[in-house]
Amino acid sequence: MTDPTLDAARPYMIALADELKTSGALRSPRWARAFTDVPRHLFVPEWYEQETDQRGFAVWRHRRIDNATDDLAAAYRDITLVTALDPATAKQVDDHAWTGVATSSSTLPRLMAGMLETLAPDDEHLVLEIGTGTGYNAALLSARLGDSRVYSVDVDPGLVETARTRLAAAGYTPHLAVGDGREGYPGSATSFDRIIATCSVTHLPAAWIERTRPGGAILTDLALGIEGGLVHVTVDNGRRATGGFTATAGRFMAARADARAYSTPDRSPRAPEADTRPTVVTAADIRANYPFRLVLSFFLPDARLVYNTDDTGTALQLQCPDGSWARVPLSGDHTDHVTHGGSPDLWHQVEGAWHWWDRHDRPAQEQFGYVRDPDGRAAAWYRPDGHRWELTAGGRPQA
Repeated sequence: MTDPTLDAARPYMIALADELKTSGALRSPRWARAFTDVPRHLFVPEWYEQETDQRGFAVWRHRRIDNATDDLAAAYRDITLVTALDPATAKQVDDHAWTGVATSSSTLPRLMAGMLETLAPDDEHLVLEIGTGTGYNAALLSARLGDSRVYSVDVDPGLVETARTRLAAAGYTPHLAVGDGREGYPGSATSFDRIIATCSVTHLPAAWIERTRPGGAILTDLALGIEGGLVHVTVDNGRRATGGFTATAGRFMAARADARAYSTPDRSPRAPEADTRPTVVTAADIRANYPFRLVLSFFLPDARLVYNTDDTGTALQLQCPDGSWARVPLSGDHTDHVTHGGSPDLWHQVEGAWHWWDRHDRPAQEQFGYVRDPDGRAAAWYRPDGHRWELTAGGRPQA
């Protein structure tokens, strides 16, 4: 590797690895060595940082590494670096800033390290990565395993070719392909010992199960509507995947079938406002407690959690396909009241979930298991007593 910025970056590479070891994200010497050896700035030479401009609007400010020292330290911060914006929503607002929706990023290094440690591949394992992105994670896998044992797929041809160039510049040539990663590695019948996804899916795709060797493992971000999280499962001889949510928590952008297609939420008609009443569950409770949101997604697998803004202010709103909704304000004099339309049972279930979670001493996400049966049905359960929830929306295959 002859890149002139490498020597200047070396102290930052070492400092990042040390920071990740201190935080507990890196626990093994070989993964620590990979983070020390792989130069992140080669894979993220430019990115967007969100800031508030003089008008009070949130914008994405473009940053670039122009020479051997500029912005190198910034590239090695333990933060997610957004690398692409949706062309359909991006609008330039000054010489170096845009509005728009982020569509690709270099993941928070602490999250990457925790996931790779959880994945725990052996030296002889074949690993499939879903979501090549910048190529940085594929480089870390290649540094740990050797690039011949690493396969990576991304839906965006441009990202794949850019990653290929940057990986080669860093000295790595893993197997790369373009395709919908939910269908596995295109054009290959290879079976893998480990599959790791850096995008979110609503269920474990059948192709991943079929391409995981018995005893192999899958690590992915599972989006369950209201909330989701990292799930680590082992696949048995009968194609049953069993495991649970990990202590490392993180969310990723949704997987998609086409590089130019971005999913938009269904907007079914909402029921008219019916009532406002006191509630024991506030917006602050929901926002502050990730494990509770996960439990809430078990109780209400068909519901979605959104922000709603109207003349009265901003609120957290739950909404269901039948048009029922319920919202609690984020601020003001009535944060302990819920307003709903349609079935009042929606918020009753929220309060029931809160009482369940509180009564069980507010368990963290790693206290919950997850299983996908061979027919595609899925369920979550509470490990200490086996209490089970059928995930009728997030856990079943979708057309």
